[in-house]
Amino acid sequence: MKSCKQWLVLTLVVMVFTSFQAEKKPASAQPNIVLIFMDDMGYADLSCFGSKTISTPNIDQLAANGMKFTDFHVAASICTPSRTALLTGCYPQRLGLPKVIFPESRDNPGNTGINPEEQTLAELLKERGYATSMAGKWHLGDKKMFLPTQNGFDQYFGVPYSNDMTIAPDMVLSENALLRNGMTKEMIQNYASLKIANKNHQTPLIKNNEVIEFPADQSSLTKRYTEFCLDFINQQAGKSPFFMYLAHTMPHIPIFASKDFTGKSKGGLYGDVIEEIDWSIGEIIKALENKGVLDNTLVIFTSDNGPWLSYGNHGGSAGILRGGKFDVFEGGFRVPCIISLPGVIPKGKVSNEFITSLDIVPTICQMTGTDLPTKKIDGVNVLPALKGKKMNKILDNRYFYYFAENKLTAIRKDKWKYIIPINYRVVTDPGKDGKNGKTETNKQEEALYNLEKDISERNNVIKENPVIANELKTALEAFEQTIKKEARPVGVVKKTF
Repeated sequence: MKSCKQWLVLTLVVMVFTSFQAEKKPASAQPNIVLIFMDDMGYADLSCFGSKTISTPNIDQLAANGMKFTDFHVAASICTPSRTALLTGCYPQRLGLPKVIFPESRDNPGNTGINPEEQTLAELLKERGYATSMAGKWHLGDKKMFLPTQNGFDQYFGVPYSNDMTIAPDMVLSENALLRNGMTKEMIQNYASLKIANKNHQTPLIKNNEVIEFPADQSSLTKRYTEFCLDFINQQAGKSPFFMYLAHTMPHIPIFASKDFTGKSKGGLYGDVIEEIDWSIGEIIKALENKGVLDNTLVIFTSDNGPWLSYGNHGGSAGILRGGKFDVFEGGFRVPCIISLPGVIPKGKVSNEFITSLDIVPTICQMTGTDLPTKKIDGVNVLPALKGKKMNKILDNRYFYYFAENKLTAIRKDKWKYIIPINYRVVTDPGKDGKNGKTETNKQEEALYNLEKDISERNNVIKENPVIANELKTALEAFEQTIKKEARPVGVVKKTF
C-alpha cells in the first residue's frame, strides 16, 4: 500500500512538472518579436487605412498577411508617456512620466527618466534568453542611467529624444561636461559653432551610450536605422530568439527623407517620409524571410500618437477622427495598428476589438512564456483577440482612461466615451512647409459619445444617457484618486557636489 501511494505521488509530481515545462517552452521555440513604433503618424496616413495620396505597399502587405486593428489606442497623445506605456504596460502616470521629457537646459534640470526599478519589455524578454536591440527615438530620459542599454537592450542606435530637440540649446556647457556626455573635441567645436549660429533641431545620434554624430544627419536616419536592424536580424536569426524595437524618428517634425525618396510621393514631403518608412518595413520583412524566421516572428506596427495637425502639410491626417496630437479626442489616441504572426494571427482579417498599447507587454509575456513584471501593470493579455476570437467579457467591461499629462480627462467603456469639461486647442490656420500654424482655445463641454455610431465625436448624447454618463464619471473620479495613491517614483539622477 505504501509503495502504491509513493508511486501515485511520484506520478503527480511528474505530471505537474511536465505541465509546467509545456507552458515554459524552450527559448529556441519562442517567437522573435519586431516592434515598430512610428512618431506622430496619423490614423489615415497609410493606404491600407484610407490614404489616397500616400502609397504603402509593404505595410499593406503586412496587413494582408496579418490583422489590421481599427480600434487600437495608445495611452497618451504625446511622446514620452506613450512610449512609457508601450514598454512597461503601465499608465505613465503610474510611473511618474506623464509629460514630455526635455533635454537639460537653463529652465529644465533634465535629470529625470524611467526608474531603473521598473521592468521594461526588453528586460523581461532578456530573462527568457532573448537578444534585444533598439533603433530610433528613445525619449525616456537622456542621462546614461535612463538610456536603452541600461534598461534591457543589448545595443542601441538612435536619438535620445524628439528630433526638434537639441543638447541644451540655451545653456553654456563646459568642454568637460560635453566630454563626459561622450562628445569628441571635433564634435564640441561643431556644437559651439551651432550654438553661435543659434540653430535649432540639432539632435545627437547615439550608439549604445556614446554620442557618435552631432548633429545627426536626419535625412539618413530612416535608412541607417533600417541597416542597423538588418544587421541585428542577420546576426541573431537562428541563434536565439530576438526582440527588435524600431522607433522611427519620423514623421515627427522636422521631417526628412533621403534623396532616393524625396519628391516621389503624391503626398508631398510628408508622403515621401512615410513611403521611405514603408520601404524600411519591406526590407525588414525581406530579411526575416531570407533568414527563414518570418513564420516565427511577431511583427507589430503602430504609432505613438496622432498627427501634429498645426503643421499642415508637414503633419499627418487623422481622417474622420476628431483632433490629433495633444488632444483627448480619438485623433490623438486612436492610431493604426497591424500585427502579424503566421499560423497564429489570421491572415487578412480586420479586427474592431478595443485593445491598447498597454496590452502589448502582458500579451507578449503570454506568447513567450515570460513572467509578468513583479509590480502592478495596467494592460491585459489580448492574445485571444489577436487570434481572431472575441473577448467581450474582458474588453467590453474594462475601463480605459485618457490623460492629458496628469489630468484624467476622459474614460471609455465598450462603445461609450465620457469627457469632462475641458479647454482644448483647435487649428485655425495650418502651417506650411515646416512652420507651425495658428491655434485657438475652445471649450469642450461635458460630453458622452457613442463611438460605435459616432467615431468622429460630433454628437454629444449625454442628455439622452445620464445613467451611463454618471457611471463613467464616477469610475473616472475613482481611478484618478487610485492612481495618485498607487503612483511609483520617477527615476532621478542625483547630483553630486
